[in-house]
Amino acid sequence: MPASIPHGSRVTAPRRVVVVGAGMVGLATAWFLQEHGVEVTVVDRDGVAAGSSWGNAGWLSPVMAIPLPEPSVLRYGLRGLFNVNAPLSMPLTLDPTLWRFLASFAAHCTMGQWRRAMQGYLAVNREALKAFDLLELAGVASTTISAPIMACFEDGAQSKDLRHELALIEASGQPVDLTEISGDGARVIVPQIAQGVRAVVQINGQRYIDPGAFVTSLADSFIKRGGKVRTGFSVRALRHGPGGITVSGYGGDPELGDAVVVATGAWLNELVTPLGVRQRVQAGRGYSFSVSTDEPVANPIYFPAARVACTPYREGLRVGGTMEFRSPDHPIVQSRVDALAASARPLLQGVDWSTMRDVWVGPRPVSVDGLPLVGGTKVPGVFVAGGHGMWGITLGPITGQLLAHEIVTGERPAALDAFNPLR
Repeated sequence: MPASIPHGSRVTAPRRVVVVGAGMVGLATAWFLQEHGVEVTVVDRDGVAAGSSWGNAGWLSPVMAIPLPEPSVLRYGLRGLFNVNAPLSMPLTLDPTLWRFLASFAAHCTMGQWRRAMQGYLAVNREALKAFDLLELAGVASTTISAPIMACFEDGAQSKDLRHELALIEASGQPVDLTEISGDGARVIVPQIAQGVRAVVQINGQRYIDPGAFVTSLADSFIKRGGKVRTGFSVRALRHGPGGITVSGYGGDPELGDAVVVATGAWLNELVTPLGVRQRVQAGRGYSFSVSTDEPVANPIYFPAARVACTPYREGLRVGGTMEFRSPDHPIVQSRVDALAASARPLLQGVDWSTMRDVWVGPRPVSVDGLPLVGGTKVPGVFVAGGHGMWGITLGPITGQLLAHEIVTGERPAALDAFNPLR
């Protein structure tokens, strides 16, 4: 466990910052710190985009960036207790830490809690895509692709739950742009949608990326601008000293910074709990794989009833889904992969299932109340950025931009108020 850090004070903007974590959130924070003239080093125990930033769906969908805890998730979770292959899985275990998290998570699954948490997302959702535009304009090589998300249903009645959810999102103050089309009309655009789909709700104004390629390009841009990335460095402790904050670990000499950002995703708890962060995050593991298709895929496809998300990926299709509450370092559970494939197979056509590859599991960092943890800790100069759940890709750049402003100026942006890590 990391050593505790005595209190100190920082009266000037940092010249050197160490960011722990080379995923989307950590690298975006590092990149935007460079915009303020800060010298930044990023350290990671594995490598760039090695965690949840590689194999996720890659949707840039601010309209769908919402708190995870809500009543329907609780209903799905209760079913998952008795079905290890359910889209939302909570494996039976004697781990008391997991059960304490799940009990608190369940307590937040009310509409009142959801509405309050949703208000916290509105400001960052409005600015999320603009942050990607800034990165692209500055030379991040991997581009975002504008495309609607096609939510597919066997009939119009099946779409009731999604329509209700989108209506609640719009009522909260977040604009929602929808187009309703028939299954046949959707297949003209996306021939991979199976014949059994008869109704489609098209969610407009969204984008997608190849997440691994984008985060790698972000790292390349960061390095070209003078940043340093150290991999194979597992952080052991943070210690204040006369020269700043020392980040020591396994894998080489320590790093020294005037400030430190902890952006370690589902591994956040170990480093930030001693810093006064009481909210724990739990790994909500998602699975994905890619397959070849007979024709190019035009835009993302979503099957809400099966909780399956599909994205155009390297001349084929990435198929992803599930939420598995398990240790972030647990090996891939093959039965979960098989269940995801079994759910997706009848929903898609023109797919060569024999080409399945890039099988992946990644631990999304889920907070108890569905809100990220972004900002300063009780220890001056030490900040946290994590707990984004399924929205670390969508909200990573805007999180980095806002947090970099707070670190350098000492002024906390109002858009981060709901994400206070000391709440």
